[in-house]
This record gives sequence, structure tokens and C-alpha cells, in this order.
Amino acid sequence: MKKQFLFFIALFLTNFTSILAQEKIVILHTNDLHSRLEGYAPESQYTPLSINDDSTRGGFSRIAAIIKKEKASNPEAFFVVDAGDFLMGTLFHTVEADNGFQLPLMKKMGYDIVCLGNHEFDFGTEKLAKIIESSLENGTLPEILAGNMIFNPKDVRDDGLEELSMRGFIKKTFIIERGGIKAGFFSLLGKNAVDVAPYAKPLTFERQVRYARKAVKELKIKGCDIIICLSHSGLKKSNDGNWEGEDFTLAKKVKGIDIIISGHTHTVIDKPLIVNGTLIVQTGEYGRAIGRIVFSRNGKDIRFENYELIPVDDHIQGDEETEKAIDAQKLFISERILEPFGMKYDDPVAETSIIIDINQQGDLDKSNLGPLVADAIRYYINNHNSSGTDISMVSAGVIRDRITPGIQTPADIFRIMPLGSGKDNVPGYPFSKLYVTGKELKNILEILLVARKSDPDYYCFFSGMRAEYDPDKGLLKKIKKIQIVKPDGTLENVDFSKKNMRLYSISANSYMLEFIGIIKKKSFGLINVVPKNEKGEKVTDMSTTIIDIDENKPGLEEGKEWLALIEYLRQMKDENGNGIPDIDKKYHQPIRSIIPIIH
Repeated sequence: MKKQFLFFIALFLTNFTSILAQEKIVILHTNDLHSRLEGYAPESQYTPLSINDDSTRGGFSRIAAIIKKEKASNPEAFFVVDAGDFLMGTLFHTVEADNGFQLPLMKKMGYDIVCLGNHEFDFGTEKLAKIIESSLENGTLPEILAGNMIFNPKDVRDDGLEELSMRGFIKKTFIIERGGIKAGFFSLLGKNAVDVAPYAKPLTFERQVRYARKAVKELKIKGCDIIICLSHSGLKKSNDGNWEGEDFTLAKKVKGIDIIISGHTHTVIDKPLIVNGTLIVQTGEYGRAIGRIVFSRNGKDIRFENYELIPVDDHIQGDEETEKAIDAQKLFISERILEPFGMKYDDPVAETSIIIDINQQGDLDKSNLGPLVADAIRYYINNHNSSGTDISMVSAGVIRDRITPGIQTPADIFRIMPLGSGKDNVPGYPFSKLYVTGKELKNILEILLVARKSDPDYYCFFSGMRAEYDPDKGLLKKIKKIQIVKPDGTLENVDFSKKNMRLYSISANSYMLEFIGIIKKKSFGLINVVPKNEKGEKVTDMSTTIIDIDENKPGLEEGKEWLALIEYLRQMKDENGNGIPDIDKKYHQPIRSIIPIIH
């Protein structure tokens, strides 16, 4: 009996010692933050320093509070990382090159590593280098990874980034030793992400699988206990409910990656996906949630323990120091960007009682936001340019947010159309205008009907035009009727026979209109649209198509989508007498400009 008792005591002590020997590894992660420093939406309701009094999501002060709390509970093997597209999407990104703010702030919040996504290149390689240099002047930065990025020795445009790499501020891999754990990190920019980053040129990017195998081998040789890939490549579910995508393929083909922290596709993964022994996680977008991965280590044995998405909402009281820094930056943004247009960051623009949205993963025919943006563009151009435009268009791919119930500020409206830059100091792509014949207009619509099936980004919304199509007809034979909506609301039929040489003007942002120039490629050579100016002459330089939005001023004044949307909303009626315009009720329902013929 005594021996049996001693045996159980020994067994207990052995297990207790084993439990004590276990080390916890905690990794917090985000992706696709897109400079959403303030919670949303609308920002007028965001109260990060108090709880249970608003319905907004996200916000860096709340994220900072989560990181601080988790670090206090797990002071040893604790890591915080981001899987790319941390920049671009709000008014905050517009001043980064002049006053690098976000990266030093993320370091203070507790971020160890970030990787470059496609949107970090939205302003080009030279501007990205300037953003990083400006950030370095304002403090210490998280480690920046760009694992499969390749510099072009024959082109000077990427020299700034190459110099930052040589100085050690951009790395391919990085190792952190913490709490007895040696964690190795590397990053990837995926194929689709590269395809939608035209301003990353002249950089090129090595194939994901090839580079990942080399990175894993390097980190293993250096004795890493755990290997983590920050992959701005993504994955999603197919129509049959199965997982697919570049990060799914990466996990299948490359052994030795313990965790793929994914980004780019804005996919919410509530439960981690395990593929070939590799854990794949992603938080969705915009800081709505922060991912928490827990591993335990007992000697050389590392085991996955738990994963959760922590909602970043009004149950979390934000970090006061972080919010104070953000408030100061808002004043800088008002002074630099908004005050020249007579606005401040928190000014009311309009209000609504319903959601005005666009759902790229759902039925885009039911969007009420796309038609609103298209109407705003046409209204703005026709009110600021003497020749105006017949048609305005906008694609689903450049609409980045929705309008939620409440008072909308310039910051809320900017988030809807935040992309790009022109040659002035005002953020946003400038408006351009091209002229096409009726036949070419039909061909554009035919190709868009095909393109949008494979990529929702090509789904376009129009103002000033309505068309009818027969979905049962074959390729390039679907469009049956096109009408121009005149300023007085009357309809004019478009003759799209070859003999009609009348020109129709189409306006959109400069990035979008470049699509018309590659219709021949998209149609596999079946059709060709020749972009023309108002005289019918072929356009060879797209920069000559930019619209002068103020012809009374010398030089070329660019127009921007977010400014057009603000102006359009501000001229709407104040229905409840509180001095704030209400968004027109006609946008409470979807408005379709291309309508199927029902047999």
C-alpha cells in the first residue's frame, strides 16, 4: 500500500513538473487594416475611451488595449504581427509620405513585424520608400518583411526601397528569440496581389512556393523552433464550400511551415484551417477582429492549443495614449488635406437611416451604393466642366466601404473611394474622359458582362445610360438596347451600327478608364475599342484625357471621386430640419443601369 502511494506521488510530481515545463507561445495577428485607425462606422459614433455606448468596430486604440492586456498575461513568448495592406484606405494614409505616423504608432502599440501587401505600393515604389523614410524620422518601426520581392538593377524607381533593404529596414526573413522560443518569420506577396499592384513596377516577385521552400530551409538551418509565414496571398471558399486559393496551395506544396498568417482576400476564418500539418488563419479586414493563436512547447514538442478571433468592438476600452496620438494626427490631416476645401475631419456631410452598401461576394445587382457613386461622378463633372459627360461609370473594385446609418463625416465618405493619387497634392485618382462610338460602347458593355462573371471587380455601375441585354444570347450578342439619359431625364436611343460615327463621352477615374484601352486583350482579339478625344482622334497618352475640373484657374485642376461624392451628398435635401442633408430615398433601393430581358 505504501509503495502504491509513493508511486502515485511520483506520477503526480512527474506530470506536475511536465506541466511547469510547458511554455506558452501566443501570437496576435491582423491583416488588411487599410489604415483604419479610427473605428467605424460612422466615425461620428466612435467612442473608444468609453464602453457599451456605440456599435462601431475596429480602431487602433482598442487594438492597442488588447495587445497590452495580452502581453501582461503572456510576457515571455508573445508576438504581434500583420499580414499586409496595413496602409491605404482612409484619410490617414494621405499624409504618410510627409508625416510617417502609422508605422511608428504600430510599433508603440506592440507590433513586432509587418509585411508588405499590394496596397502598400498604391503610390508607387518611390513614394513607398518615402513613407518608410518619413516613418523612420518619427520613431522606431516594426520589422518590415518583403520576402519574395526582387529589385530591378536596371531601373532607378526601386532604388529607394533597395537602399532601405541594404540598411536593414526591409528584410526577407526575421528571427525573434523570446521566452526560450526561437520564432522564424518570412513573408510572401501572392500572384493575384502582384497582378493588382501595377505601381509595384519595376519590382518583380519570386513564385511563392519556390521562395517559401528556400525560406523554410534557411530558418530551419538557423534552428528556429517555429516557422511563420506572413502571406499576403489569401484563400476563400469555392462555390461548393471547399477551401481554395494561393495559401491553401502553399500549405499543400511546402512542408515545414507551422503557421500561415494570411491576408489579401479579407476572409474571416473563425476556426483555423489545417492543411498538411500547417495552420492557416486570417481575421477578415479593417481591424474588426484580432486573431489569437496559442501553442504550447514541452521541450522540442510544440503543439497547437487554441485559436480565437477577438472582436474589436465597444466592449473594449481603448488605450488613451494611442487615441491621443491619433487625435493629434486628425488635426494635421484637417489642416493639410481638408481645410483647403473648407472642411474639417469631423464635419457632418450627410446622414442616412439605412445601410447603403455594395457586396462584392453577394449580388451586385442589388447594390444601392454603386449607383449613388456613379450619379455623384456625373453630377460633379457636369457641374464643373463645360463639356460635361454623357456617361459616368465606376467599378465595384474601387468602392472600398459602405455607408451605415448615422451622420457621415468627410472621413466616412473618403473611405468609400480612397484609392490612388494624381499629380496634385490631393489624394485620389483624377477623373478622365474618353469618347467612343455607339458600336464601341456596345462592345465595352458586352465585355464587361463577361468579365464580371470571373471577377466582381469588373462589375460596373453607370449613370447617364441604361441598357438591356439578353442573357440567353451568345458572346458579344447580348446587348440589345442602349439609351442615353439626357439631363432633363428623357431617353435617347443609341445607334450601335457601324455607320453611326457619333461619339459618346464616358468618364471615370483614370485608373478605370485604362481598362478600355485593353479591351482587345480581354476579348482575346475579337474586338478592339479605340479610345478617342472629343475630335475623334486616337488617344495614345492617357494623361491627356484628364478632366479639368476648374477651367477658370490656370493649369489643370484634377477632380476626385471622394470630393464628388461629398458635393453630391451636400446638395441633397434636409428632410428632418437638423441642418444635415439626408441621402435621397431613391437610393434606399437598388438602381440597375444594365437590365436583363425577361422572356
